[in-house]
Amino acid sequence: MKATIQEPPVKAKPYVDMDVLASIHPELLNDAYIYVHCHFDNDGEEMLIRIWRTTFLIDRSSSARSELVHAENISYAPQWTMVPENQPFNFLLIFARLPKSCAQFDLVEEIAQPGGFFVRDIRRNESDVYHVELK
Repeated sequence: MKATIQEPPVKAKPYVDMDVLASIHPELLNDAYIYVHCHFDNDGEEMLIRIWRTTFLIDRSSSARSELVHAENISYAPQWTMVPENQPFNFLLIFARLPKSCAQFDLVEEIAQPGGFFVRDIRRNESDVYHVELK
């Protein structure tokens, strides 16, 4: 049996109505996320950690809130993630964007019990990628 090679189908470019495109708010066309790399030094016994969906970035000047969109390498409550004894642990939190006017913000995990993550006065940068130490 002889093998045949099939050419991929030609794809047509989608039509974009320029009037519709012009009517979309420019900020929606440049949707962006804020990436917060969290580092936790566990210098004691193994422990359990988790992140609550009520974790926000809060603009220090306007109190605007950026919602948590996704978390990597950490469980959402009510599940738990094990942090081994005397081991550093890293995870990533991805948030919706903050207003362009935001120059400084806080990372706040709002929960009805002690022990929520809180990092104050994170200075905004152009890349919107941050590395924070959690204690």
